[in-house]
Amino acid sequence: MAKVLITGGTGLVGMHLGRKLLEQGYEVAILSRTKRNENKIQTYFWDYNKNEIDKDAINTSDYIIHLAGANLGERRWTSKRKRLILDSRIKSAELIYNSMDKGNNRLRAFITASAIGYYGAATYDKIFSETEPAADDFLGQTCKLWEQVADRFTDIGIRTVKIRTGVVLAKQGGVLPKIVIPIKLGIGSAIGEGNQYFPWIHIDDLCSIYIKAIEDTQMIGAFNAVAPEQKTNKQFIETIAHYMDKPFWFPKIPAFAIKVIFGKMSEMILNGSRISSDKIKISGFVFKYPKLESALEKLEL
Repeated sequence: MAKVLITGGTGLVGMHLGRKLLEQGYEVAILSRTKRNENKIQTYFWDYNKNEIDKDAINTSDYIIHLAGANLGERRWTSKRKRLILDSRIKSAELIYNSMDKGNNRLRAFITASAIGYYGAATYDKIFSETEPAADDFLGQTCKLWEQVADRFTDIGIRTVKIRTGVVLAKQGGVLPKIVIPIKLGIGSAIGEGNQYFPWIHIDDLCSIYIKAIEDTQMIGAFNAVAPEQKTNKQFIETIAHYMDKPFWFPKIPAFAIKVIFGKMSEMILNGSRISSDKIKISGFVFKYPKLESALEKLEL
């Protein structure tokens, strides 16, 4: 039985993925700063701020899935928050790398989360694929540095996969419950111009991509994890409103209001380009929820 170690295992994706891995017969462990008694899931201690980790977690695992990282949309992007966003991704990955017994390790693959923010917080006509360079803005450079740590595993001969994820849709947790609040109240409307794209993925499809990354030894490098369907913010909100049988208002939420509320983080909300899912599809992955309507039916909003 292969052992999978998950960082960020108590987060939205980590918990969902852990359950799916157990269902498929994997042994699952997580890294946490607090001791937990998870059913069938072993917990190891770590604290990247103190550079502390139980090295047995690393050196007894066949696969590591690195999901740890401060939530991008949780708070305004102050200088302190930006540093936390960076450190929570980069220092944690460096701690894992530095804790490995490189002369005698059993690790078959290091699989890290990344984000479509790699391509930047901007709205362009082009469709971004994995061959594009990282953007020069905060999101782009954060993802670039995040992935560069993962590339150190490649340098010592470990298969490395980088999953550049869009907005994850889940019934409980994540951004979707926040999006539907005004729609339920009958005041759903587009944000800003509404023509920015909103790349998304159902949480079940995302977890299936991670499992494929474990099992498919041909998966190496970066893969975009977004549904094939490409919708603008306006189309996304309108589709949800229609599904919930709620009105969709023509007046848009003005950009200046979003900037006042969210500050620098508003760049991520007001911008977005199309992201290609061709590479993951060519690898043989079949999306269970390729269209928003099918995803919403599963989520049962």
